Amino acid sequence: MHDLIIIGAGPAGYTAAIYAARAGHAPLVFEGEQVGGQLMTTTEVENFPGFPRGIQGPELMAAMRDQAARFGAELVGAAVTAVDFSAMPFKVTAGDRIEEARAVIIASGASAKRLGLESEKALYGKGVSACATCDGFFFKGKRVVVVGGGDAAMEEAIYLTRFADAVTVLVRGDKLRASLVMQERAKGNPKIAFVWNAEVAEVLGVEAGHVTGVRVRDTQSGEERQIDCDGIFTAIGHQPNTALFKGQLELDDIGYVVLKDGTATSVPGVFAAGDVADRRYRQAATAAGSGCAATLDAQRFLEG
Repeated sequence: MHDLIIIGAGPAGYTAAIYAARAGHAPLVFEGEQVGGQLMTTTEVENFPGFPRGIQGPELMAAMRDQAARFGAELVGAAVTAVDFSAMPFKVTAGDRIEEARAVIIASGASAKRLGLESEKALYGKGVSACATCDGFFFKGKRVVVVGGGDAAMEEAIYLTRFADAVTVLVRGDKLRASLVMQERAKGNPKIAFVWNAEVAEVLGVEAGHVTGVRVRDTQSGEERQIDCDGIFTAIGHQPNTALFKGQLELDDIGYVVLKDGTATSVPGVFAAGDVADRRYRQAATAAGSGCAATLDAQRFLEG
């Protein structure tokens, strides 16, 4: 019987583990398939406090992992395959391993929706990004492409104009899905141009080792053309990693865990932190902060 099981190993999961381990709860952490979370696909991280000269994403996550282990967290490189929150103690299954706990913190994160191209995968972190707030600074004076037509895409495009000289928005249809206010802001920005009825057929620059452009296909005529650019930002949404918890916890219409009080979920004793419950900020710093909060909330529950 464990005091606490943590599901997930990004900034939220590791921060929760650090706080829990230092408090003497010896948490069991199931790190999942992507140990370190989304930061493992990020090269330079310059906006995480405490690193004035920046740090590589994988290096930051390795340091967090080592810190959690140092204080006594048990780290297991396995993905959780089933949970049972219907009764205490809670049951968490990873393959053939079944563990029980008095409290659980879910920090399984979210995954940015991608285009599904091999060239995109090869250049992720080398000009391909899904977070303008994270990576926009690296494109000062350069040309970038944003893929998407919703509010998120408009926000990304507008934010990128702080750094890039030109932002081209590729929209699959002939109109934007974004709110009218966001449309007006984007269309009124002289740095932003739109290409309608367009989809990315290929991200160019694999041989060069960095993005050099995109090959774009017209969704109506099928004609293709090349757009030269230094970076491409996909803004087609995020998918919280919560399929495992359907029917166990209350989720919103998109699939994010619904929080009731602080980090508490619909099941007393089960808490959530990071991108799995955050559809607004999705930053490493906010994820780490919520991981700390989740452990403090879990401690109060355990003491009660």
